[in-house]
Amino acid sequence: KNNMDLEFNKNDDKMRLLISQMEQRLNKIYEGGGKKRIEKLHEQGKMSARERIDFLLDKDAPRFEMGAFAGYEMYAEHGGCPGGGVVIVIGYVSGKQCIVVANDATVKAGAWFPITGKKNLRAQEIAMENRLPIIYLVDSAGVYLPMQDEIFPDKEHFGRIFRNNAIMSGMGILQISAVMGSCVAGGAYLPIMSDEAMIVDKTGSIFLAGSYLVKAAIGENIDNETLGGATTHCEISGVTDYKCKDDADCLTRIRNIMSKVGDYDKAGFNRETPVMPKKDPKEVYGILNDKQYEMREIIERIVDNGEHEEYKELYGQSIVCTYARIDGWAVGIVANQRKVVKSKKGEMQFGGVIYSDSADKAARFIMNCNQKKIPLVFLQDATGFMVGSRSEHGGIIKDGAKLVNAMANSVVPKFTIILGNSYGAANYAMCGKAYDPRLIVGWPTAQVAVMGGAQAAKVLVQIEVASLKAKGEEITPEKEAELYNKTKDKYDAQTTPYYAASRIWLDAIIDPVDTRKVISMGIEAANHSPITKAYNVGVIQT
Repeated sequence: KNNMDLEFNKNDDKMRLLISQMEQRLNKIYEGGGKKRIEKLHEQGKMSARERIDFLLDKDAPRFEMGAFAGYEMYAEHGGCPGGGVVIVIGYVSGKQCIVVANDATVKAGAWFPITGKKNLRAQEIAMENRLPIIYLVDSAGVYLPMQDEIFPDKEHFGRIFRNNAIMSGMGILQISAVMGSCVAGGAYLPIMSDEAMIVDKTGSIFLAGSYLVKAAIGENIDNETLGGATTHCEISGVTDYKCKDDADCLTRIRNIMSKVGDYDKAGFNRETPVMPKKDPKEVYGILNDKQYEMREIIERIVDNGEHEEYKELYGQSIVCTYARIDGWAVGIVANQRKVVKSKKGEMQFGGVIYSDSADKAARFIMNCNQKKIPLVFLQDATGFMVGSRSEHGGIIKDGAKLVNAMANSVVPKFTIILGNSYGAANYAMCGKAYDPRLIVGWPTAQVAVMGGAQAAKVLVQIEVASLKAKGEEITPEKEAELYNKTKDKYDAQTTPYYAASRIWLDAIIDPVDTRKVISMGIEAANHSPITKAYNVGVIQT
């Protein structure tokens, strides 16, 4: 018992340390381009991006910030790009769930870096998949010119934003814009392609080309305010719909508009009165470790009242499949078991590894959830599928393919939480970013890569040794160790949750106790989008 307590306390300390490190990093990101630049905005009578969101959203309602770590430790040669220069939050406006996108004018005047584009497109994807109203608070100088080739021309670049504006409009998804600063060039289309557009007097401006460019192109002398200010667009061009005296007036108008919006058609996911887990959710800090643990102990601290009904409990034990409720919502949970289990056939199965029998079971469970219209929650902590002749001869590829097929074709919403390892084909089969999870988040212990650093380094060293041997050369033990360490260090740096979140492979890194909130808000968002597609897996490997 004492030894167990010791381990628990060690794990708990480690997790708390990781959470506090995450919070420190977030607090730095929340400052955007820094306190001085925020003060400068205040002098101009403007609020910062985060102040605008705080003013707009309902005070006591939950919220989920997506992509806070976007651009983290990227673009150092350009002076960095905290948060990707845009703040995106799912929250509630006048009681209606929405997603809010606010340019941060303190980061390079709100200019678009490549990651800004990726983050904005992710917000629009969330709005489209869930038919969620989207509110844009525009304050941006447009494309970041030194990197235009990486943000302007391609399919998943800046232009896709306006294509999405048009598609969403056609789908009947509500889009509201407020021009609260600069809004130039291609970016000028966004508010005007929204359903309704506000503009703030004196600080907001919209034009395809600013005064300098107008002078250079056609020789006309004109100031920006006359060219594209609030008076121009509300009284002369008719481009915008509401002229607002300041930020607060503008955001209050959006709250008023949202308060009159009609109810949405529901997908009809089952929900009962929420109940907190029986056991303390914070205890997951001490249970989770990188050796082995009982995944059911984690599940009991996430689900309502700690209750769940397990599917094929004693078969395919390296994946736990179970029905439960999270914040009242019915869910089907697919989770990697992290302790060694023994199958009835006498096979010892490693924790965190997917075997044929468990892949089989999970595929069928996923099909059942689709049949019953139950959202899926994936709890990932797996290093991959089992390898070696026994597995290959047993047809593990067929069973893995079956699982991928059942999961990829799912029509119910999927949510992915990465607790620990997310390596290789296990990342794929357990609904990694490529498989359209409505939200995908990591705990501070998450690691995402094609394989672990040590494994990758060993493989690459073996290849190097073999290629030198072929040339008749020997590798010294020192050189071998150097190559191994270099590869492992590079891999380890790229498998951190921050590396994944900076590139939006993860929507967020969260404190484990927020897992329930994220899943619940995600299912509520998904409930805005009725399922119209029949579930069909096509040609499935049996």
